[in-house]
Amino acid sequence: MSKSYSVLLIGCGKMGGAVLNGLLKKGVQSQLIRVAEPNETIREDLKQKGILCAASALELTDFNPDIVLLAVKPFLIEQVIDTVKPFTDKGAAVLSIIAGRQIQWFKEKLGSQTVVFRAMPNTPAAIGAGITAVIASKEAVPDQKEQIDSVLKACGDVIWLENEDQIDTVTAVSGSGPAYVFYLTEALAKAAKAAGLSDETAEKLAIKTVTGSAKLMKESFETPEKLRQNVTTPNGTTAAALDILMNPTTGFEPLLKQAVLAAEKRSKELSKA
Repeated sequence: MSKSYSVLLIGCGKMGGAVLNGLLKKGVQSQLIRVAEPNETIREDLKQKGILCAASALELTDFNPDIVLLAVKPFLIEQVIDTVKPFTDKGAAVLSIIAGRQIQWFKEKLGSQTVVFRAMPNTPAAIGAGITAVIASKEAVPDQKEQIDSVLKACGDVIWLENEDQIDTVTAVSGSGPAYVFYLTEALAKAAKAAGLSDETAEKLAIKTVTGSAKLMKESFETPEKLRQNVTTPNGTTAAALDILMNPTTGFEPLLKQAVLAAEKRSKELSKA
């Protein structure tokens, strides 16, 4: 980012807190950040970090942020959206990481010319290893897109989408995806226990296998398919297992396709609700 930018963060729970910590680690000065958070314990922790905060954004209207980042729970957005308008009226862009709220919804609440960015991060953002997909409303200018890109990269990688409909697919793949990986690890541990290993050994083997494989996949120049092939000796033990997992009817791929489609469908339903 070639110049500094200021951020008002509304909601500082797990995801909002992850973004805030990422910004601070990236070197964004604390005086360029304000936080509106109703939880008093969280506010006290923020004050220890030198962050000016308040229970409501209405107490921070003397601040003129470039970006208002909305990170509240979806059911709370109706309660706080009116507190955003004083800032957007003065030209602040909105960055929403709230599931199920489309760009048009924010325009109806804040004005048709409001610059809105809709993003879908995922939970690995909490350790700076996330990936976030984002789409901009047509009013966004290059400088604003650069600022948003910088904010989101504080938590990991960023992908810019071509249209808002793709957010539902992203939600089903990367937004919900960590749960799929966690469940794979859980199931692998349970299989190991069922085969006779102790709970401690089974869980350690499962977790280290998944995390180690992920690290190898990230650092390797080879595709996941090639890495799988490298592990698989013809007629060997891995091949025997993959005969089950790669069954075209009952295997992992058709099951995961069903799961992603179910998540995508639910995301669309939430957007229309």
